[in-house]
Amino acid sequence: LQNQVEEIEQVVLRVDEAISGEIQRIAGTVRLSVTEAFGNLVIAPAIVDLVTRFPALKLELVASSGFLSVSKREADMAVMLSRPTRGRLKVNKLTDYNLKLYASPEYLAKYTPIKSTDALQDHTLIGYVDDLIYSPRLRYYDEVASGLVPGLTSSSLLAQKQMATTGCGIAMLPKFVADQEPNLQLVLAEEVTVTRSFWLAVHEDIVDHARIKAVVDFLEKLVATRELL
Repeated sequence: LQNQVEEIEQVVLRVDEAISGEIQRIAGTVRLSVTEAFGNLVIAPAIVDLVTRFPALKLELVASSGFLSVSKREADMAVMLSRPTRGRLKVNKLTDYNLKLYASPEYLAKYTPIKSTDALQDHTLIGYVDDLIYSPRLRYYDEVASGLVPGLTSSSLLAQKQMATTGCGIAMLPKFVADQEPNLQLVLAEEVTVTRSFWLAVHEDIVDHARIKAVVDFLEKLVATRELL
């Protein structure tokens, strides 16, 4: 029995050494391009788990309204709003997420209850500046009702969220954004839901690198633990 225990100890030691060697091998810099809200509200708070596990890994999180080009090697990987169809890229769907209409209690108290999408024509809608939209997937109101045009606009989704929170109007927000503001209330919760997807694109030349695989695994596990729908 003692001999068997010693053999088990040796196996455990070899496994520990292998894991330690793999962690040391995951080093270097990874530049990740993501949308402003997803980067700030979902990825950034979880990065501590990644760097704690891989202390030699350096992550450059570029969270902005727009994307760096993976094909042009401006970034190593990007979380995008639509599946890219050109370039030497490996692309996988990262996750789906839902958007709904939200407003503050103060704004809603000014009006009779909103019971249909037709009633939205009489309200201040909050959305993107049309000629600055970097992806057609951001034109949400076209899918809600014909002729809906936002009266208050910003190129920043976080600014749109802030305008809705302070009572400026009704905004179409991802659930993971609205969840940050418990004061926001759903509008037409049963009638209006828009579903979008995040796509993860990695350049083919580096897809098998250990540091890239570590970040991909981190992102996949992260979205699996978040309620985005």
